[in-house]
Amino acid sequence: MKLSHILPGLALCGLMLAGCNQSSTTSTDSGSPAPAEDKPVHLAFLTNNAANFWTIARRGTEQAAKDMPGVTVDFVIPNAPTAAEQKSKIDDLLAKGVDGIAMSPVDPANEVQMINDAAKQALIFTQDSDAPASDRTCYIGTDNKAAGRQAGELMKRALPNGGKIMVFVGKIDAQNAKDRFEGLKEALAGSNIQILDVKTDNTDTAKAKSNASDTLVTVPDVAGMVGLWSYNGPAIVSAVKDAGKAGQVKIVCFDEEDETLAAIKDGSIFATVVQQPFEFGRLAITNMAKVVRGDKSVVPANHTIIVPTLEIDQSKVDDFKKKLDVLLGRTSS
Repeated sequence: MKLSHILPGLALCGLMLAGCNQSSTTSTDSGSPAPAEDKPVHLAFLTNNAANFWTIARRGTEQAAKDMPGVTVDFVIPNAPTAAEQKSKIDDLLAKGVDGIAMSPVDPANEVQMINDAAKQALIFTQDSDAPASDRTCYIGTDNKAAGRQAGELMKRALPNGGKIMVFVGKIDAQNAKDRFEGLKEALAGSNIQILDVKTDNTDTAKAKSNASDTLVTVPDVAGMVGLWSYNGPAIVSAVKDAGKAGQVKIVCFDEEDETLAAIKDGSIFATVVQQPFEFGRLAITNMAKVVRGDKSVVPANHTIIVPTLEIDQSKVDDFKKKLDVLLGRTSS
């Protein structure tokens, strides 16, 4: 993995991705032509919602296009977080003749046929959330079960004496949500922490907050809350602060929303598990372009490229925030 474009502390996956970005520049022994490194390539990156999380991924796609002459990228955000809306966007992209699409499936189980149909016309990668039963060529993103276990370990640190916790997410049937929840349960198995339920909000931030607010009323002794998607952290902490329970109810969440990092700094959120969406974007575009140009060696045998996650707590948040601001162009290095 090339680290020249990644800020120190935000990219720890060099060894894990070694070999994934190696390109073949000579003819093979069988006489196959070398990859056409200057072939124009039109790619697309399709998100599953409009969360700020994707702004960082967009920067990664832009970096990849900058590094690879002849590559153009359409960054597409669906109007609604539904499989039907994603299909509409994919149909539009295929009609435009894109060479490849990197998508985060909203509903993997029900999008398999759509992905399979699209894969007959263009190269399909999944990113952020996988659809392993489909004909996608490669998944690039987090090992979400491992990330869920990280969240569980953080909650055990936050609640050493145990207690009841509630889990919040947009859609529990999304592969990343399912995997994170499974990992969370694995980490908490045998502990004195009890998971009460999972509340979903269909990526509606107002609903996400009301779910947390309702929990504080109906379960007054709730000790902790876990948000599995990026906007859940800010929604939870807003509800907890409104209820006057900041710092009392321990919160563990995902990703690096500005509100999440600020709440970690002031102690309202215990910690967050951050992904590396910049790498989702950069690696998806870089590797799809190489495959389209003839270099299939960038796809591992298991069709999976894992980008590690990081744990950010109060001791790490200031340093992480500085590096994130540089990455997003909000301040110079």
